[in-house]
Amino acid sequence: MPMPHRSPTALPQDIEFRFPRDARSVGRARVLLLEQATSWKLPDGVTETAVLLLSELMTNAYRHAKAPGREIRARCVLSDEGRLRISVADANDTLPTPREASPEDESGRGLALVETLADDWGTEHRPAGIGKTVWFELELGPQAQAEM
Repeated sequence: MPMPHRSPTALPQDIEFRFPRDARSVGRARVLLLEQATSWKLPDGVTETAVLLLSELMTNAYRHAKAPGREIRARCVLSDEGRLRISVADANDTLPTPREASPEDESGRGLALVETLADDWGTEHRPAGIGKTVWFELELGPQAQAEM
């Protein structure tokens, strides 16, 4: 299937947000992603999943990246191939891994959600700095690609 050609005057489809390491940043990230997804005319299902998974990654970054004065960065990239990639970078060098939470646990299911709902995901150390990046990708589907 041929990919649509984007106009040279099209708005950028790559945006980064910077947040303080604060609990309120999680909600702010959700709102900004929802606004951006609306601007990009993403399908509702993709948007809902992206907002949920971003919330999980932002919560992990807020809770575990305890470096004073450091910020959390969230980046959203919409590719011409019809994939939405969202990444969250923080100052903690420890790469997270999914764990199995018991029914009594009040937390610990975030990465399991990412692993289950994302089409792809991963972690990596930041190449030019302290910390790590956790990312996920979602396929937009053929209908959404045709409308890009």
